[in-house]
Amino acid sequence: MFKKSLILCCFIIFKFVLQSTLIDSGYDLHRDEYLHLDQARHLAWGYLSVPPVTSWFSYIILLLGNDIFWVKFFPTLFGVLTMIIVWKAIEELNGGIFALILGATAITLSVILRINTLFQPNSLDILCWTFLYFTILKYFKTQQNKWLWIAGITFAFGFLNKYNIVFLLAGLLPALLISPQRKVFKNPHLYLTILGTFLLILPNLIWQYENNFPVIHHMALLKKYQLVNVKRADFLKEQILFFLSSFFVLIASFISFFRYKAFKEYRFFFWAFVFSLSIFVYLQAKSYYAIGLYPILIAFGSVYLENILKESWTIYLRPVTILLIIVLFLPMMRIAFPNYNPKEIQQRTELYKKFDLLRWEDGKDHTIPQDFADMLGWKELAQKVDSVYAKIDDKEHTLVLCDNYGQAGAINYYSAFKHINAVTVNADYINWFPPLGKTSIKNIILIQYWDDDDKNREKERPLFQSVALRGKVENPFAREYQTSIYLLKGAKVPIEHFLIEDIEEEMKDWR
Repeated sequence: MFKKSLILCCFIIFKFVLQSTLIDSGYDLHRDEYLHLDQARHLAWGYLSVPPVTSWFSYIILLLGNDIFWVKFFPTLFGVLTMIIVWKAIEELNGGIFALILGATAITLSVILRINTLFQPNSLDILCWTFLYFTILKYFKTQQNKWLWIAGITFAFGFLNKYNIVFLLAGLLPALLISPQRKVFKNPHLYLTILGTFLLILPNLIWQYENNFPVIHHMALLKKYQLVNVKRADFLKEQILFFLSSFFVLIASFISFFRYKAFKEYRFFFWAFVFSLSIFVYLQAKSYYAIGLYPILIAFGSVYLENILKESWTIYLRPVTILLIIVLFLPMMRIAFPNYNPKEIQQRTELYKKFDLLRWEDGKDHTIPQDFADMLGWKELAQKVDSVYAKIDDKEHTLVLCDNYGQAGAINYYSAFKHINAVTVNADYINWFPPLGKTSIKNIILIQYWDDDDKNREKERPLFQSVALRGKVENPFAREYQTSIYLLKGAKVPIEHFLIEDIEEEMKDWR
């Protein structure tokens, strides 16, 4: 037992240390991270972009000082907990030291390492999927009803983090129905658990109802502008790439459900995987939505490999399998993480293009991967906005109005003026404007994305005494490259009325 605990501690330490080396110091936070961090200042039971759980952790980060260390700590912690749950699942399946090391290595050196670099709902989503599968495993192994209750709480927490976990349930239910384990549907505790789970997620459902279910609008926009560019073949190809170094462990897990007698009663996990993955493929979902399916399968595959590599000469293949994972993952370290600066990435264009990593959501190829470009230019933008804001005497009646949530969030995070309160009619910020009916706006610092079609500000010139371009984002690798900063000074008319109209027009789309 002590030996196992010591090995697990080593993996935990290794995970934290490795995670801290994966992002080059030249990068800022990711555009999505700024939005999530700003939610800490606007706590609610729901948001246009995500459910509320991310904001709870953002609030903890805010209380801890809002430092980048804590921003990166929590997704790493969620990754560590995912690995620990897989470790515990292997123990439940009677796996030994080799299976534990194999499983921990496979989880650590996988796409989860990449996911854990960003403060987004995805890291916690994978953790919730993994723990929910673990609770199902525990229930069918022990027949203890407490595990149904724990499963219900896990689902509720996962739902309040990211609605994606609904697809786990959509795959698990039919898988149970076609298996001998369908007897669980005769257990009255299951329905009490469902009721309790519903009560836990009810505040968010009420929020969705009161706000005309913005999640539907969010999904419609996602389908229109992003998922439309997702090819089903690419989705399946990327599933292989996610766990490429340990793909043989996943193959072993699939075989184990049909060849290994001890796993026959858990065959429904295989069908749950098939059903959930099929739904994702049908809906043309983003490939990373399905990552939560795999950690529990790694547990089964690790135990099965331990059992077939235990006789005669095959036992010598055990260290080879672990070494194989490491060797296969090392090349991925060169391209999957922003651990090179953009100029170095540009020098490796052909390598990134080979793995189709330069293709953005717009369906076009660019200089560097989209996620990397989303981590550049933000500090520069905030500093240039600060230089304009600092020279304005009447800050009380000055509004920083942005084109998108990344701009607003980055300015609020990096600005030296802690009450600058940049806003936009994009995403959750539409609900975070100052009370326009009670506020008189005299000046606007306007941030416009590079594709703006009114660079001379013909629309605003009649409304202000002066309109001037004050700067642009100059980092050529940033997604925000050429984003412009304008100072609109001395309003001639009540600007609040125009802003209210813009907000109401935007809200029509999702109401």
